[in-house]
Amino acid sequence: MDEGGSRIRRRVCVHKRSRRSRGVLFPAPAAAELVPREEEEEEEEEMAAGSPRRKTGGAQPVEDNDSEEDMFGDYDSFAENSFLAQVDDLEQKYMQLPENRNHDTDFATENLCSESSEQKLSITTVGSFTELKTDEHAKNQSGHEDVCIERGADLLYEFPSSQVLYFENLQNSSNGSGDQSAKERNWNTSSHKTVNEELPHNSIEQFQQIDQASSQVRTSSDVNRRKSLKDHLKRTMTGNAKAQTPIFSRTKQLKETLLSEEINVAKKTIESSSDDLGPFYSLPSKVRDLYVQFKGIEKLYAWQHTCLTLKSVQERKNLIYSLPTSGGKTLVAEILMLQELLCRHKDVLMILPYVAIVQEKISGLSSFGIELGFFVEEYAGSKGKFPPIKRREKKSLYIATIEKGHGLVNSLIETGRISGLGLVVVDELHMIGEGSRGAVLEMTLAKILYTSKTTQIIGMSATLNNIEDLQKFLQAEYYTDQFRPVELKEYLKINDAIYEVDSKAENGITFSRLLNYKYSDTLKKMDPDHLVALVTEVIPNYSCLVFCPTKKNCENVAEMICKFLSKEYLKHREKEKQELIKNLKKINSGNLCPILKHTIPLGIAYHHSGLTSDEKKLLEEAYSTGVLCLLTCTSTLAAGVNLPARRVILRAPYVAKEFLKRNQYKQMIGRAGRAGIDSTGESILILQEKDKQQVLELISKPLENCYSHLIQESSKGIQTLFLSLIGLKIATNLGDIYRFMSGTFLGVQQNILLKERSLQEITVESLRYLTEKGLLQKDTILTENGLIQKDVIYKSEEEFQYSFHITKLGKASFKGTIDLAYCDILYKDLKKGLEGLVLESFLHLIYLTTPYDMASQCDPDWMIYFRQFNQLSPAEQNAANLIGVSENYIGKKASGQAIKKKVDKNIINRLYLSFVLYTLLKETNIWSVSEKFNMPRGYIQTLLTAAATFSSCVLHFCEELEEFWVYKALLVELTKKLTYCVKAELIPLMEVTGVLEGRAKQLYNAGYKSLTHLANANPEVLIKTIDHLSRRQAKQIVSSAKMLLHEKADALQEEVEELMRLPSDFPGIVASPVEKA
Repeated sequence: MDEGGSRIRRRVCVHKRSRRSRGVLFPAPAAAELVPREEEEEEEEEMAAGSPRRKTGGAQPVEDNDSEEDMFGDYDSFAENSFLAQVDDLEQKYMQLPENRNHDTDFATENLCSESSEQKLSITTVGSFTELKTDEHAKNQSGHEDVCIERGADLLYEFPSSQVLYFENLQNSSNGSGDQSAKERNWNTSSHKTVNEELPHNSIEQFQQIDQASSQVRTSSDVNRRKSLKDHLKRTMTGNAKAQTPIFSRTKQLKETLLSEEINVAKKTIESSSDDLGPFYSLPSKVRDLYVQFKGIEKLYAWQHTCLTLKSVQERKNLIYSLPTSGGKTLVAEILMLQELLCRHKDVLMILPYVAIVQEKISGLSSFGIELGFFVEEYAGSKGKFPPIKRREKKSLYIATIEKGHGLVNSLIETGRISGLGLVVVDELHMIGEGSRGAVLEMTLAKILYTSKTTQIIGMSATLNNIEDLQKFLQAEYYTDQFRPVELKEYLKINDAIYEVDSKAENGITFSRLLNYKYSDTLKKMDPDHLVALVTEVIPNYSCLVFCPTKKNCENVAEMICKFLSKEYLKHREKEKQELIKNLKKINSGNLCPILKHTIPLGIAYHHSGLTSDEKKLLEEAYSTGVLCLLTCTSTLAAGVNLPARRVILRAPYVAKEFLKRNQYKQMIGRAGRAGIDSTGESILILQEKDKQQVLELISKPLENCYSHLIQESSKGIQTLFLSLIGLKIATNLGDIYRFMSGTFLGVQQNILLKERSLQEITVESLRYLTEKGLLQKDTILTENGLIQKDVIYKSEEEFQYSFHITKLGKASFKGTIDLAYCDILYKDLKKGLEGLVLESFLHLIYLTTPYDMASQCDPDWMIYFRQFNQLSPAEQNAANLIGVSENYIGKKASGQAIKKKVDKNIINRLYLSFVLYTLLKETNIWSVSEKFNMPRGYIQTLLTAAATFSSCVLHFCEELEEFWVYKALLVELTKKLTYCVKAELIPLMEVTGVLEGRAKQLYNAGYKSLTHLANANPEVLIKTIDHLSRRQAKQIVSSAKMLLHEKADALQEEVEELMRLPSDFPGIVASPVEKA
């Protein structure tokens, strides 16, 4: 074939043009549109191998050269066979066409690089290649004429990838007319836009410079047009050759594309209510992979699959499901939450009973949030923003305690965003029947049911009985199963005999065995219940939990067992136990509990509320990893973090002085048996002959029923509910309030609970109380007989439609979630504080934020009180006098003298607790404060946590009352100090969920001094750097830090966009017809 005639007659296969390794410049179309099947497979094989094939037609490799003259090798030539010569020929042929001779220069230049059926020239840009087609004899299926180009002289095959963009720029900048040309321009514009969005900033600037240069190629003269084009092409090619070609990760792009496609498929699947559940229960297959990676879960249990595929679940009906402890309830809830977040793009709220469980769940789900693109936000203690940040792109999973969950729901209702909450999951649903916390949970769920018909509610528990009442309240379906991954065997121990619980037996138990353990006379006296014999059957190779009635009993039992263990137990994981002791000393500034110092070397420790959070965390980690083999604990551990054991022993059928309830018993024995580790689990309840009959009833009777607590404790719950209903404008008149109450759990159970008074009577009485207290105000009432003034007395409620609105004090109490018993006292204290607020120290402010309920339980040590009072500065003593406590009074109490003058005991006690908190903030060492005030360190930490929470409540209270503006800034800082109670430099680290003071000190000393440091840390390096840190914990800390960093960055971005957005009410903007409607 001759050199001149063969130039424009060869076809090049698509897969041999692949230039992925040089940088992906354009989005790839579907494979079916590009290549035949054989070529497609060959292309996929090449990409999988990671070695793109690029033939050069025999051209020699171009050497690196800084000279512009030699930079392009054969390209830098205007000879007949050069690229520019070929462009010249194409231009001449184009200009010879009669319909194009009179076109201006700009349009001619444009059409040189655009597809036109009239000119029979086609340069088609697809993916990372450009194909030139001009064959007059062959036509493709779309009607365009193909040009076959031989590989040896393929001008675009050897053409550098950066030059492909030049033609795109010419095409984008042209302004010619014609339908086909316009379509090509539009397609290429979007293509070029995609490139610019994906490329680094410096690359975009380079291409923008090319755009500017390309606009200069158009001249008004046909004579010098070709010369200027050649010059410009050469200049542009020189600049582009110098520019670094951007490199993208093909693997990352494919993964992101696949995840996006699977989420879209899952969305369509859910919307169509199809039986086809997609890759993983309507979720991307990546979710399944993450469960394998993060939690080691490869397959769901049969009941979990059944539950997830229930028709009621598919139809998004409310659901209650109940299974034994350790049955895998949480996984089902997590999958449903991910469906809501990823497929339906709605926010999710998960309500958990305790702060420790909230933090555990935050740590576990942060990794999923980072990988799948949603936020995990903590609402516990003083953490949490009301209302939550409104995010337009990513959705949020709020993990909250019962109280914080209620506040969150209130804020969403108030801002009209409750419909954006797609799902609410409640763990331990049985807590709805437990005291004031149960009342708060009931209020939360009732408000969601009343205000949002699109929000789904999922409740789960291991201990539910009167399920019909709960179903009616939540309008829910019910699913239950008796599945347990590890078989549980229940035993009773009476004297030396052990009996197995057997429901088929006559009295519920059958004889199992006698204890065979040689006891000395000393051991018999010390251990009459044979605890040593029972625990040594399983430890140290297996784990054991011993539940004790009281905190003191926990410590005594741990010490007693250690006294009779052989020295062989010291050798079991000896080095790790020494590390644990060392770390306990570190977090306590060199202090260590003498009991733990004695028991830990033998693998035993106690666990109760007397320990600090740092101590608990270290002991729990050590137990989970097998360093400790036995924990003596109180019943609170059963409802807290998940610490399973091979054997669970109940020291007595009592919790404190109260006999054990069936629900408590089931929770405790539910800790027996570790899925994936043990084949069976055992529980042994130790009892005396006197308790035998009661215990036999305990093991056979059904679980206790749940009852509403809205009217318990002097109707405090129902009054709080009414205040919030009127404050949120959910219901403002008697009729609406009564209608709301009929849908509550109390409304469902009113026939059982309300014997003396009707629900309507209680409603009227509670509203009268709130009105008299100044929290509500009655409006003027319109009746059939005309207007009745707002001071009318309730006599015949059926005749009138009473209407209410909330007062400023009522709104402040409701927003601050202040106990109604204390709201007026708090107002008076804050008002009095304004008269002479002492700001020389934090003492006066701390007094105002010390919880009222803890003060009522306090019993001061008067000598310590007097000693601490004398150490105050004159200004601080003046603050105490302003509060109403004098040195003279404290001195007389300390010396035992009689005092005739009456002083409010609550004020005295509250100031004493303020001294404890003030000393703690100054010293930040719980151990030293514990010794000074002779208080358990666990109690001091509980006081600190309660004070931080109450300080946050007082802050919200003050925000609603203009007269207390001075407190706002002061309380923000105080709340932060009370929340963390550490040196300022550790606070950024302690914001990360799961990082307490001890861990924060370790991280800070290792060089991780900020949130950014921690978010970018390598977990493997952390394990080597930080003592006693497991791989799982290191990954969770890094994931939580990344999540928090993303949340803060996103919040700032949202703020920027909000500031830059043009207001909808900007003058001159005409509303669209839709908006007007």
